[in-house]
This record gives sequence, structure tokens and C-alpha cells, in this order.
Amino acid sequence: MTALDEICINTVRMLSADCIEKAKSGHPGMPMGSASMAYVLWTRLLCHNPADPGWPDRDRFVLSAGHGSMLLYSLLHLSGYDLTLEDLKNFRQWQSRTPGHPEFRLTPGVETTTGPLGQGFANGVGMAIAERFLAARFNRPGHEIIHHYIYGIVSDGDLMEGVSHEAASLAGHLGLGNLIYLYDDNHISIEGSTDLAFTENRIDRFRAYGWHVKEVKDGNDLESIEKAIIEAQEEKGRPSLIAVRTHIGYGSPNKQDRASAHGEPLGAEEVGLTRKNLEWPSDQPFFIPDEARDYFLRAVLKGKELEAQWQERFNAYKNAFPEEAEEFERLMIGDLPDGWDRDIPIFPADSKGTATRGTSGTVLNAVAPHIPNLLGGSADLAPSNKTEIKGEAFFQAGVNEGRNLHFGVREHGMGSIINGMSLHGGIIPYGGTFLVFSDYMRPAIRMAALMGLKTIYIFTHDSIGLGEDGPTHQPVEHLAALRSIPNLTVIRPCDANETAEAWKTALISDSGPVALALTRQDVPVLDRTVFSPAAGLQKGAYILKDSRNKIPDIILIGTGSEVHIAIDAAQMLEEKGIGVRVVSMPSWELFEKQPEEYKKQVFPPEIHARIAVEAGVSQGWHRYVGDEGETVCLDRFGASAPYNILYEKFGITAEKVTEKALELSARR
Repeated sequence: MTALDEICINTVRMLSADCIEKAKSGHPGMPMGSASMAYVLWTRLLCHNPADPGWPDRDRFVLSAGHGSMLLYSLLHLSGYDLTLEDLKNFRQWQSRTPGHPEFRLTPGVETTTGPLGQGFANGVGMAIAERFLAARFNRPGHEIIHHYIYGIVSDGDLMEGVSHEAASLAGHLGLGNLIYLYDDNHISIEGSTDLAFTENRIDRFRAYGWHVKEVKDGNDLESIEKAIIEAQEEKGRPSLIAVRTHIGYGSPNKQDRASAHGEPLGAEEVGLTRKNLEWPSDQPFFIPDEARDYFLRAVLKGKELEAQWQERFNAYKNAFPEEAEEFERLMIGDLPDGWDRDIPIFPADSKGTATRGTSGTVLNAVAPHIPNLLGGSADLAPSNKTEIKGEAFFQAGVNEGRNLHFGVREHGMGSIINGMSLHGGIIPYGGTFLVFSDYMRPAIRMAALMGLKTIYIFTHDSIGLGEDGPTHQPVEHLAALRSIPNLTVIRPCDANETAEAWKTALISDSGPVALALTRQDVPVLDRTVFSPAAGLQKGAYILKDSRNKIPDIILIGTGSEVHIAIDAAQMLEEKGIGVRVVSMPSWELFEKQPEEYKKQVFPPEIHARIAVEAGVSQGWHRYVGDEGETVCLDRFGASAPYNILYEKFGITAEKVTEKALELSARR
């Protein structure tokens, strides 16, 4: 290590410690311990351009250990990204660009929102899949426009979380040689030594996953760290884990290698002692030596040169393959091609109907030929979820052009991996499983919603309608739980044509993830010459069939397979002289985006008699039925029996709706 190296590394350490001290909040230990390996990566090997953080062929860097955010902020500022020293001083404050954990879209150069441990680890796997897919699709002999690495720093906590096990297993199986993780092996967690609860051999574990693994015994041995990363770059057929033995809180005389360095500021006195211990040349906080600033800022000129070289390669590619280049540019900005939806069928009326999961598969295969970057799969449930793109290969080691993915029984990993695919850019990913298993994916869904990602979740077997598998597999509270996530659009279509509209909505959405809740059982395809067009789905709720009376006496609201129950109940009530409006409400979130005038058209404030019908918990429905309304829902777990028996036994029937409607009418 040269004197300049040491100054630069200690600049990262002290800048991180000072910002955390000013905030009186944060995690100084990880930035101080990992500074050396991060310095090697960022100044010697990372291919990036601070002036253009989004150029397509940059290397991606994931700080999976997001609690160490000041490490990343320090590197971004020093390397010339649009992140000022004032931004760093405002660490963890209101409307700061340097929040407690890195946030995608908020801070230039942050590739993903991290903090919940293990999520970033799995995001990186998704990014690696995206890179390999795009390289396979677009690269040509003599014209390589996609070739970059996914780097990350991962912690003990990341490796403990189950999601990282699932993602690591799949990454090894897929042979993602473009994935390189530096493991901050500091032996400390919040409660103390990792020996308290984390004693398996991590090296052997990752070798068993099929990873290339190297160990660096000294976290300040810059040459060994660089050599290990270069060896990882040369390993084409396996992802790489480089276990670097670091020391949390490095340089702090009283807190190095102690749990107290993990999650609390060092304290003013200890910061002073650390400056003295590191022979820091200034007592002033936020001091950046000129030689360190100049050295880090070489990344600006180098980055411009790297991108210029890539642009030259891309221009040559564009001349040789103009159609492919045009497609690549369109994919990377996220546009859909003209006519992408032209083959989506209009489904004829059918009283027997079909399961909406089946229609979903039909629509997926109608649009897939026109959207070449639509890829995904299922958690070992493709035959049930109908997620396979027919005629397309499966993405495997050596078959990177495949658009179908076998995620295996790994819902945790799948959710976070498709987030990474979306974050990479150029990909529209989807993942399927049963709705009941959305619980396993919830942390990843929440992160996708927080980041505003374009991801599509295909959740089938969406109610007690799955029948005999029983309550372990029958989702009851899951729709309510998903609807509670801000910025997630949940759509539960009632028939084939609403399902087609749901897919259209998901594919044009660019503000956040979309979850499709689909039936296992057949549902009738409505005659749209009698009922309103299915395009009403795009508004979240619409008048499916209105009352014979000028003003309805009651409004019945249904979603999914229960819309048909509401229709049958309306007929029974109309025969008794009661005017009924039936509203199909496949998406609360889409409805809430509509103007107030439209909302009042669908739900006139003066009509208080309302009943919501859904085979799930009633939680949330009072928002739409009001204090005087009723619900026909399922505020209990299901049971094992044929689905039609379950609906009858649990009272989710047209007869029950009619009974409640008559009770409401009697109160008036």
C-alpha cells in the first residue's frame, strides 16, 4: 500500500465517520472496515462514468449491506458524481439525497435500494441474468456492445438471510460468471461476534452452490484484493465470492472489532482518537486532502473515455446491424414497440368460461412475440401459473438467450431477482406463484413498490376457489395485505377480457409493480354486448351493469370470480323490484387515481346501500361500502373441499348477497 493509497482509504473512513457523527445516527463500522476493498474496486477496476451514471454498459455496483451507506456516498462524492459535500453533511436528514440506506432514483449512482439484508444480494443476481440475456440477444462476432460485471459488497447479515441462500443457489446453477461479490467478513453482528449464531463454513457453502470462491486474509492487502477480483473476472462460468477478512470500525482505538462500531456513531471523543490513530492530517471534520480528491476524480476523465469507447463500438454496431441497434435503444429506454398488443384476442361470451390463469397464459403468449425483452418464469409452478412463453428456450448456463426462467421453489429469491432484472434496464420481468405464497415475496414486492420498478407478479389460485388443497393454500388475507403496500397496483380481473385488459395495464405501467390475482377455477366470459366493455378495468372500477331504475337502490361491488355472484344476485333482486347497480372493481389502486367526478359517478354519495363481495377478508372494503354498507367476504381461514362446496358453506353466494341486500333495503 502506497502513502497515497493510505490517504485515499482513510479519506473514505474519516469522511464516513464524520458524516455519521454529525447526524448522530448511522453505521460507521462497515464503511471504515470495508474502505480498502471498496477503494481497490472503485479506483482500479470498476467501469463507470460519474458524468453519466446510466450508460448501458457500465458495471453495476450493489451495496447489499445498505446500512453502510456512507461508504457508497463517500465513494460517489469523491469520484465526481452529482453528490456534493453538503449532501454528505446532510446525511439522514429531511429531504436529504443521502438517506440512512441507499435509495434508487434518489441518489445518482445508486443502482438499487438496499437495507433489508439479502435483498441487494438477490438484486445483483437479477442484474447478472439481465446482462447475460441482453449480451446473448445483441452481441455479434466482432461487435460486443454488452459486457459488464455486477459487483457487490455483501455482509454477514446478507449471508444469513434466507433470500441470499435461494439467490446464491440459482446463480451457481446458472453459471453467472459476470457476478462478483466482495464479502465483508468482519466477524461482527449487532449482538456481538458472529460466532453467536453463524458458524457454518461460508466458503464451503458457496463452493457447494457452484461459486468460484477466493479468500483474502487481510482486508488492507490491496494487491491481493485486486488479484482476487481479476481472477473472478476471468472466471467465465461461475459467479464469484471473495471473502475478505476485514475489521469493523478499522482505526478506532476503542471500537474496532466491537459490536458497538456497527450501529451507532463513534462519538466525538472516539472520532478524535481515530484521527490521531490514523495519523490524519487535520482535526477538522469533512477534511478531504487535495491528493486524495485528485486521485479519486480521475474517475471522471476515465469514465468519459470508457463511455466514448463504448459509443464508438455501438456506432459501428449500429452501422452493421441497424435493426438490432434500434431495438436495443428502444429496450433500454423502456418503450414498447408499435403494435405490441395487436394479437391479444377478444374473447367471446362463454357461460362455462375459463380460469383467468389460463387466459393470462394466452395473453402472455400473444404479446411475447412482439415484446422481446419480456421474460420470466415461475417458482416451479409454470404448468399451474401458465407462465411459460411457448416456443422459447429456458435461460440456463450457456443458453442465455432463453426467455423462460426456472426459478425453482424459491419465491423469496424470485421476487428479489426479478427486481434486479428490472433495475438493470432493458428487461420487463415477471414471476409467478400461487397467491398464498406472495407472503414469501412480500419484502421484494415492497422494495419494488418503493423503487417504482416495472415488475409483474402473476399470482394464481387466488381464493378458496382452488378447492381441495385446503386452508394452507387458500389465500384469505393476501389481497388485503398486498393492497396495503403503497405504489403496488393489484388487479383481480373477473373474466377473460378483463384479464387481457389487466395485462395491457401491467405492460404500459411505468410507475410501479403490478400484481395480477387470477383464478384456478373457470369463470364465465361475460357477454360484452350486455355488459360494459372490459376496458373499464383501466379505471379500476366501472359500472358493469346498471339498474333498470333511473337511480339504483343498491350497489353490488365484486372483484374477480365474485363479480359473477354479484351479477346473479342483481338478477334475483331486480325480480323483487329492487334496482341494482353492479360494479366490477378489479383494482382499488387504479380507481383511486381517477378524478373525483368519475368516482362519484360510479359510487354516488347519496346511495348508501352497498355490498362488497370478495372471497377474502373484508378488511379495507368499508372504504367503499361505508358505515351503512355490508360485505360478503371471508373473515376466517378456508377448508379442504371442492370449491363450489366451499363457496356454499361459507356463504359467498348470490343467495347470501340477496339476503343482505334485502336487509339493507328493509332498514331504509
